[in-house]
Amino acid sequence: MIAAFSITPIGAGEDVGAYVAEAVRVVRASGLPHRTDAMFTSVEGEWDEVMDVVKRAVEAVEARCGRVSLVLKADIRRGVTDGLTRKVETVERYLGGGDGQG
Repeated sequence: MIAAFSITPIGAGEDVGAYVAEAVRVVRASGLPHRTDAMFTSVEGEWDEVMDVVKRAVEAVEARCGRVSLVLKADIRRGVTDGLTRKVETVERYLGGGDGQG
């Protein structure tokens, strides 16, 4: 499964980078495949391990601010691995004129 999530500290003001960094530290320490961009962090693995990482990331931010908002989207598909890379590669093939199959 791939889960894309965003954790926002509530009441922390506009500059929340330090809070977000706490969540990303948890994701990086997990050892699971992941990507962070300007809006979301995506993490890939089995249901229980991904949900544990999301929970611990929320707890890390919550410890600093007391209230958080969590947005989570998940792609749950059995038998798929390396989806973080393969999904993007498929789109790139279409953009490059390939058939996109794979």
